[in-house]
Amino acid sequence: MSTIRLTMAQALLRFLDAQYVSRDGRETKFVRGVMGIFGHGNVTGLGEALERSSGSLTFIQGKNEQGMVHAAAAFAKQRNRMEIFACTSSIGPGALNMVTAAATATVNRIPVLLLPGDNFATRQPDPVLQQLEVAGDYTVSANDPFKPVSKYWDRIERPEQLMPALLQAMRVLTDPAETGAVTLALPQDVQAEAYDYPLSFFDKRVHYIDRRPPAPEALRRAAELVQSARRPLIVAGGGVLYAEAAEELKALAGAFGIPVAETQAGKGALPWDHPLNAGAIGVTGSLAANRLAQEADLVIGVGTRYSDFTTASKSAFRHPGVRFLNLNVSAFDGAKLSGTPLLADAREGLRLLREALQESGYASGYAPGEIAARKAEWDAEVNRLYTAEHEAGFAQTRALGVINAAVGPEAVIVCAAGSLPGDLHRLWRAAGPKTYHMEYGFSCMGYEVSGAFGAALADPRRDVYALVGDGSYLMLHSELLTSLQEGRKITVLLFDNHGFQCIHNLQREHGSDGFGNEFRRRSQETSRLTGAYLPIDFAAHARALGAKAYKASTPEELEEALRLAKEESITTLIEIPVVPGTNTGGYESWWNVGVPEVSVSGKVLEAHRGMKSRIEAVTVR
Repeated sequence: MSTIRLTMAQALLRFLDAQYVSRDGRETKFVRGVMGIFGHGNVTGLGEALERSSGSLTFIQGKNEQGMVHAAAAFAKQRNRMEIFACTSSIGPGALNMVTAAATATVNRIPVLLLPGDNFATRQPDPVLQQLEVAGDYTVSANDPFKPVSKYWDRIERPEQLMPALLQAMRVLTDPAETGAVTLALPQDVQAEAYDYPLSFFDKRVHYIDRRPPAPEALRRAAELVQSARRPLIVAGGGVLYAEAAEELKALAGAFGIPVAETQAGKGALPWDHPLNAGAIGVTGSLAANRLAQEADLVIGVGTRYSDFTTASKSAFRHPGVRFLNLNVSAFDGAKLSGTPLLADAREGLRLLREALQESGYASGYAPGEIAARKAEWDAEVNRLYTAEHEAGFAQTRALGVINAAVGPEAVIVCAAGSLPGDLHRLWRAAGPKTYHMEYGFSCMGYEVSGAFGAALADPRRDVYALVGDGSYLMLHSELLTSLQEGRKITVLLFDNHGFQCIHNLQREHGSDGFGNEFRRRSQETSRLTGAYLPIDFAAHARALGAKAYKASTPEELEEALRLAKEESITTLIEIPVVPGTNTGGYESWWNVGVPEVSVSGKVLEAHRGMKSRIEAVTVR
């Protein structure tokens, strides 16, 4: 057997550079490169291997470990999980900074490979700089917190352990049902340790992502279930987009007159103006979709994990005999809500289900013009909100209307947290797949700027816009600098409403007077954060980093700023001051957040009674 002597770090890169995936006969190089921030725990091992590597892996220098993993996840999301970046950090704080982003990737079923440095396997020196010492268990390090947020976790304590670990890592990363964050903890000394690796280990490997058809009996059960329904509703989740199943979704809905509601991850599966697209569903849903959901006798979930927001805390589907058909590649998601699982690739499952229903001559029982009337009613509401003026200044929904009209149908918008996801889910008119990029599985503040950079890496032909609130921007914006460094332009649309106004609204809706969520000075009179708003010049901050920047306080100024931003060749930020509380409200939806049973406030007690009555009305599934 022919061998080659390499350090563990060198072998790791050589293996990653030879990995490919294939779906529908299209072969794609799987690992595009490595994002990293170097410290003593990885610079002389993996860092040196990257510096001397003769392979094709690109190295991108991150500015914050969490931010770079968000960027890697956004890249994989935009590429439909067919390409990834690995991410490396030093030990201790650098590694722990990646944990939040690892959870974000896993919750969203997005593949990322994390390569944090770790303590010396020899335990010499001991303790090494930044080592987390756990007196009762010396095998524990700062990398153990990755275990609950990773789909696969391993620690490479000898260089030969790398081989089985990498095979398992690739198994998980390329599995549509099991993918998420994969963590390989790399002890600092072992990265530099050499081993005689078999040359065959570095041969080109193609990981085939086969489209799994449903079992014949499962397909028969699913078809019979649909045939018994008069008012079915399709809930399109992210799996529709990852499986590139938008055309099959359109074909099935159109063949039988079934309306389609979209989750945050599934938005864009159908264009907004498709006659059967009822819009967003759930807590952040449209009036049309939520009313259809209330009356549906069958919910056909396609590639959705039925999050709390999608089901409106299990209150969205109110028909007394409602049943669920769950077309999903994951058995875990297929079993939710006591549903009938149809385990299959979304595209194959939709195609075969359509063919089975066509043989039976099935048609839904919606009245002629019913879906069109509800859609028209909602379109009128969107038009109203997109043009609404507010006496106190620029309304958030008005700003979104200007942006939606200006950016063009091919642009990609990226968002994650705050009040903007609700407004965008309800109102944004997405022209098609991969134009609406929302991280709402974890709703992770700080994803927006990093995610926009990752999306721009994935699809440099499109204009990419990060829509972000001031709170989320302040939390994490470091990869804005990386976008400048890499020459990948993004446009950051920063909505300045003086704080965490989404949660401020949530407080007040449940009896609070509002506490601790606005960016105000501490008042000498109250000793609380009730003073004047903090003056922050976000445009000046962006210019200080090297970006272009504008400020737009009116619809006309925003239109002009968007026009100028399109002409810029580098990353640009537009600061948009908006009136707090001018976001959309709920449309016949509910979210169970828990309200105190005991309080000195009568408003809180009233809110608790309202919550209790809603909970009692929900059928537990």
